[in-house]
Amino acid sequence: MKETATAEERIKDAAQKVFLEKGFDGTTTRDIAKEAGVNSALMNYYFRSKEKLFCSVFSDMCQLFFQGMQDILTKPLELKEKIAEIIDHDFKMFKNHPDLSLFILNEIHRNPERVMEAIPIAKHIVHGIFEEQLRDAITHKQVRNVDVKSIFLMIIANTQFIFQCKAMHMHMWQVSEEEYYEFAEKHKKLICDMIISYLFI
Repeated sequence: MKETATAEERIKDAAQKVFLEKGFDGTTTRDIAKEAGVNSALMNYYFRSKEKLFCSVFSDMCQLFFQGMQDILTKPLELKEKIAEIIDHDFKMFKNHPDLSLFILNEIHRNPERVMEAIPIAKHIVHGIFEEQLRDAITHKQVRNVDVKSIFLMIIANTQFIFQCKAMHMHMWQVSEEEYYEFAEKHKKLICDMIISYLFI
């Protein structure tokens, strides 16, 4: 039983690595089997098809990202603190999984229905405690009258791009990966200050 679980986990871990690097269309079952150190027959035994394995991996990755965000949004924190923590969460996720942003984006274009099926939690992120806090702050003229969706778009657009184009920026600026991440940390603070300064009156 232990060997069965280990083989299945190895396949799933390998699939995550290869799917993130190559996407669904660029990945073959042979690629995953080779990365996992198993034969294709064993992989098909556990997951039946590349499509089913991809759905499992995609759901896990999206859940990891959105659950972390949901946990922050439901914390008893002030609005400024929540925005700062969400930005920090996004940066950590994309630093640890640099291909995650493009991975999700490609799948949104390829199969948007499956994305929403895989991440039902995403539907509840925009509407909830955070939105109530924002409306209350708007009522008390503490923040600009900005739609909650716009705030999330500002955060997502500013945090994802720096990781989506990491290779290009490293080449353009002639910096090492370590130097690039040092810059990213400074940029993270700039994004946080910029959004909070704009939002709060």
